[in-house]
Amino acid sequence: MKTTKHLVKRRPTDNGQQLRFWIQFAFVVLCLWIGVEFTLWYFWHEGSGSLAVSRPPGVEGFLPISALMSAWYFMLGGGVHPVHPAGLFILVAFVLMSILIKKSFCSWLCPVGTVSENIGEFGKKLFGRNFRVWRWLDYPLRSLKYLMFGFLVYAVFFQMDRQALELFLDSPYNKVADVKMFLFFKDITRFSLIVIGILVVLSLVIRNFWCRYLCPYGALLALGGLLSPFRITRDAANCIDCSKCAKACPNSVAVDRLNVVMSDECTTCMACVDSCPVSNTLQLKPSRSSRITIKPALVGVAVVSIFILVTGLAMLTGTWHSVVSEEEFSRRIKDIDNPVYQHNQGTAPQEKDVTFGDFDQQQTSSPAGDTVPAH
Repeated sequence: MKTTKHLVKRRPTDNGQQLRFWIQFAFVVLCLWIGVEFTLWYFWHEGSGSLAVSRPPGVEGFLPISALMSAWYFMLGGGVHPVHPAGLFILVAFVLMSILIKKSFCSWLCPVGTVSENIGEFGKKLFGRNFRVWRWLDYPLRSLKYLMFGFLVYAVFFQMDRQALELFLDSPYNKVADVKMFLFFKDITRFSLIVIGILVVLSLVIRNFWCRYLCPYGALLALGGLLSPFRITRDAANCIDCSKCAKACPNSVAVDRLNVVMSDECTTCMACVDSCPVSNTLQLKPSRSSRITIKPALVGVAVVSIFILVTGLAMLTGTWHSVVSEEEFSRRIKDIDNPVYQHNQGTAPQEKDVTFGDFDQQQTSSPAGDTVPAH
């Protein structure tokens, strides 16, 4: 412990983590509400439900691959593709958050990140601690999410031109991709339950296991975070070497040994800043010499504001709702077992025209692989 510790100014209590908890809670509630509304919507169209509700566009936030393809389609001059436009705007909002304040979506909004973080907290209480993977194994495991994201980037950005993207985005499969996702969880297989169970157990002992090692979305946002002008900085002269910041970090970043946190695992959750007992020792700022500092509460306000502004822009410009009508959804859901809605070996069958059931033999490739013969 440094001998100057009695001279330092004690840091006032900050409620940044309480604010983060309530923002996380609100976003989880929003996602649950979307899930309930989508479930009621599905059963109404399927014929077993009596409550007529509209399809919530927010469900497209759970279709990241379709959103990534829509983003590339937009960059190639195709404009906002009308099948899942909300997914594109949600993706843009999350990337903008990262460019401004690193992987802030992961720690402030992401429902999977919130659940994973709380599972880790429960595991810490259950076992008395969270365990860490050996460093020699940690780095190769962390590369897995970048490998998965790299595969998606190669398959979409290097293997698909504008025409191929348009064919896939207009395909019957993509039009009901949200329905197929819902059916995956509705009729979940034993194998899928086992995999999810394994991930939960691993998250109990290794905090944020999924986020740290396997989430390709996190890899994208980490790369976006490299452009962020803000970093957690540590004033070594004020530091009393208590290591509370490193212990508080949910992503195992050694904040107490760094002058500037450059790690791709930093999610700007501000837990390290809130845990520091010494005033002006840990701060979020554009450089070590800068007088501009960002308080934890301001990070929360920025994250929520970006999300509201981007999604609100989509609503105001009329590009939030899918062009697929309720009538079209209804007839497609009733025939969801038709082979035209299968996505086998990276292919999605095409329809000749808008007449339901009139399919041709043409197929288009998607990020999963090469074209195979039509059904």
